[in-house]
Amino acid sequence: MAGGALLPVALLVCLALAGGADAARKPVGFYELKNKKGDFSIKVTNWGATLVSVFVPDCKGDVADVILGYDTIAEYVNGTQAFGSTVGRVANRIFKSRFVLDGKAYRLFPNDGNNSIHGGHRGFGKVIWTVKEYVSGGDSPYITFFYHSFDGEQGFPGDLDVYTTYRLSSPYELSISMNATATTKATPVNLANHAYWNLAGHDSGDVLQQELQILASSYTTVDAMIPTGQIEPVAGTIYDFLQPTPVGEHMDIVPGGGGGYDLNFVVNGEQDAFRQVARVEDPKSGRGMEVWANQPGVQLYTSNWVINEKGKNGKVYGQYGALCLETQAYPDAVNHPEFPSSIVRPGQVYKHDMAIKFYQDA
Repeated sequence: MAGGALLPVALLVCLALAGGADAARKPVGFYELKNKKGDFSIKVTNWGATLVSVFVPDCKGDVADVILGYDTIAEYVNGTQAFGSTVGRVANRIFKSRFVLDGKAYRLFPNDGNNSIHGGHRGFGKVIWTVKEYVSGGDSPYITFFYHSFDGEQGFPGDLDVYTTYRLSSPYELSISMNATATTKATPVNLANHAYWNLAGHDSGDVLQQELQILASSYTTVDAMIPTGQIEPVAGTIYDFLQPTPVGEHMDIVPGGGGGYDLNFVVNGEQDAFRQVARVEDPKSGRGMEVWANQPGVQLYTSNWVINEKGKNGKVYGQYGALCLETQAYPDAVNHPEFPSSIVRPGQVYKHDMAIKFYQDA
């Protein structure tokens, strides 16, 4: 298995317990995709269908890894930050870990106080995925992971077949496609990629001076991190990123969320259209990226709760050391009929397509 790392027996046993009855037959390792030029590459792992690293050049051609993460599979197994993982079955929070669907009440595993977050204590970012296809080089290298989520897993109804594909294309584009098919019952589905981005390099400190633009004219208001059901305009607020703005411009007065941003924005345009969502640029390195997706929302999270977290190459990550732009359905949509529906019914296919388009600005 190209790019895969062999694991100690003890770790395999631990992973088997975490991944289900057939997990012992699934080796867990790292896999690399690289462009022909050799200056753009990523590493991923089938633990959580996780994006481990993204190496991309700056305006001088110097290559750096621009996402936070860990060095070993064991650290991903034990980590609490969901660095780079595919989160689900439902990303973000579900109020009081419960919902009613087609007249039946469902109780979920609470792992955020009384609420459920990112699919529960063993969501999709904490299980072993199967490698279905792997092409490491060429014009469009890619890898596809598969996970079968069983009826009742973490309290969610119905069987769900899930695929996540990472692909590189020219010149510096990373696409992430997440598809899911409900096979037996209706179920909420909201998959997201949880990469922590720092365009100066994962080991370069905070992102407060990096410029952020979010193409969203409104946001979903929250009470204690749970949507109220109301949507308000960003105009005149600290949530207005319609024009490029330093991430830390208003950080000292952002309420809640550990002293930083942790909020869902309502992306402009048709909610199912593939469109630009955001742009980030690091003024020192000249690295920039555009985020494109077909989801109605995007969660901005500024690593508020990353405190003294040991990461790659011995780097200790601190608060505001990265930002997440998690394209997604609206949080707690299953409890808010006024929000776009996140329900997938048997035979339907959920499709979440996103692209990260990197550029260099001299």
